[in-house]
Amino acid sequence: MLILMRGDATTKQTGRVLTLIEDAGWTPFVSRALGRRVIAFAGEDSGMVQAASVLPGVESVQSLGGAKLSTRAFRSEDTVVRIGGRGDCEAVEVGGESCVVMAGPCSVESRELLIRCAEGVRDAGARALRGGAFKPRTSPHSFQGLGVRGLEILAEARRITRLPIVTEVLRIEDLPVIVEHADLLQIGTRNMQNFPLLRAAGETGRPVLLKRGMMATIDELLMAAEYILATGNDAVILCERGIRTFEPSTRSTLDVAAVPVLKSRSHLPVIVDPSHAAGRRDLVIPLALAGVAAGADGLLVEVHPEPKAALTDAEQALSLADFQRLMQAVPGFQSSRAYGK
Repeated sequence: MLILMRGDATTKQTGRVLTLIEDAGWTPFVSRALGRRVIAFAGEDSGMVQAASVLPGVESVQSLGGAKLSTRAFRSEDTVVRIGGRGDCEAVEVGGESCVVMAGPCSVESRELLIRCAEGVRDAGARALRGGAFKPRTSPHSFQGLGVRGLEILAEARRITRLPIVTEVLRIEDLPVIVEHADLLQIGTRNMQNFPLLRAAGETGRPVLLKRGMMATIDELLMAAEYILATGNDAVILCERGIRTFEPSTRSTLDVAAVPVLKSRSHLPVIVDPSHAAGRRDLVIPLALAGVAAGADGLLVEVHPEPKAALTDAEQALSLADFQRLMQAVPGFQSSRAYGK
């Protein structure tokens, strides 16, 4: 339910509405839309609608099914998610005026390779370093990542390059050690509807990058985001990474239309992962540019110093030279020197 307060509503009047909601056992969330305070809570009780609508300062009460906290009705202005800003890395804002590119290998394979990659993507203009320490793989016999050692290598790369770290979370049990090392928690496509993990990730207070499930609708993606937002953590970035269709020529089908649809329905920033959508390095740059043209706030790109030797997703990883070509083609591109690196 959403309660829209009048433009001239006082703090005392807003407080009475919050008290009514809390006394009914609900948790209220306050934001602004159209220049007015908006109060959202999970209840859809008809009695609450009647009780709230007669309170002084209340303009209207809307009964909404589905997503609430992620919608433009709750917050009309774009949310800007700040990642990094620790002592050993720069602060980066996702959802602002510039397109933020996060790049790096699918998985951390060794210190030497990761540092090479981190320095290469930084010099090309990337604003954050991605890399998997814990890897979800279809086959149990495939490389599963270096675990905690991989996180330690990522943290070292951050100290060297001053790039914030993006890495995937697979289990609630791993959250404490990942939060210790990472700046942005990635929830992968397989875990988009792992609701206990979404809640736990939100409760850490760290920004969360939420990937769309490979067979999930836009409504389902937004409802997954609600689980994180409902913890009080509004630092959520949505990621379109391609969905599974009947077309076999690409690994997934990039739903370019999802970008403007999400931007119109939600205040959360939206980025595109062209690597997993393509599954082929020759298509990564065209799909990345399509995402940017559609209005994406950023890109998540797989890059490897030696792509053909990569232990995971070798077919879709860009070389450092290819990544530099991509960055030069991104509209509004600025070199990393503009950020003091």
